[in-house]
Amino acid sequence: MRFCDPLKNNCRKIWKLRELFLSLRTQIKLLSLADKYLRRQITTIPAREMEKTFCHETNYRSIDLSSWVKVGEGGNGSTYEASDQPDIILKLNNSRYNDLKSVKEEFDVSDAVARLGLSTPAMIEIVKVGDAYATISQRIKDKKSLSRICHDQPERIGEMAGILVSHLKLLETTPCDTSFFPDRKQIVLSALRDAGFIRKKVRDFLIDTVESLPDVTTCSHGDFQTGNIIIADGKSYFIDLGRFAYGHPMFDIAHLYLVCVVYSKMKKTCDIFHMTREQLLQLWDAFATGYTGHADHTAFDRQVTALAGADVIMRNAYVAPSLLEKIFFRFQVHNLFKQL
Repeated sequence: MRFCDPLKNNCRKIWKLRELFLSLRTQIKLLSLADKYLRRQITTIPAREMEKTFCHETNYRSIDLSSWVKVGEGGNGSTYEASDQPDIILKLNNSRYNDLKSVKEEFDVSDAVARLGLSTPAMIEIVKVGDAYATISQRIKDKKSLSRICHDQPERIGEMAGILVSHLKLLETTPCDTSFFPDRKQIVLSALRDAGFIRKKVRDFLIDTVESLPDVTTCSHGDFQTGNIIIADGKSYFIDLGRFAYGHPMFDIAHLYLVCVVYSKMKKTCDIFHMTREQLLQLWDAFATGYTGHADHTAFDRQVTALAGADVIMRNAYVAPSLLEKIFFRFQVHNLFKQL
């Protein structure tokens, strides 16, 4: 201690840094052990038993993709077309979402959304592609996503933001089938309560923010962004409906904010949406202005920022995150919290 006396303040700082390092190392070890345990529990269920549990149908047609051409790629999967079958399109999700349960849920949800009167490509069948499952649906000829239009004609970004506004207002005024679809609010709250990898103070704040939203029974897309609305011959369609639910429109708005403002800092996001960060920020500005009716939407952005942190965590309700993803999500959520 004598040696440290002349440098008492520096010693204290070094000691605090050491304690912080040890605390972080312990948290990472615990997260790693929990991650291994959860994966072990999931993988102990045989694939055949999973199929029996989630679906009674087992005779799915097998498709050889060698004769199909990839025509699109997004954050959750890729789409393919076959030259001899021009009226259909095959969608193969990424490995985390191409099990039978996930694919059948997406298939059934799309059918249910169509029954609500919302335009979406008609689902035709579920097929097998190797060990994975995929959907075949109606092909909308000459379609373009809002993302692709923004890329090809950047002068129309403001117009595409207006289409986003009108489609969100359509969702928030369409009554949802609450006997079939889940409650978005409860999905988010459940994910937040299970998110032990973020600080309790931050988690409690997000839970309070979500609970403060009014309970509504109108439609919520769950992945509301420019890639999931397509246009053909002047008609628009909602696609990628696997997370459809009923709930407050702010959940969808928070997701759009996350894409345009937060995740647009990453090159991968810009590649997926075919836009630069500047264009995505321009899109958000035009959307927020159109939705609120005010050019100054600073207060609106602040409210959305709080819910964007909850949207980061909501993803965990659909797929168990890896250790690295937990670290990434923790960073994003805490960074958003600091902005409030």
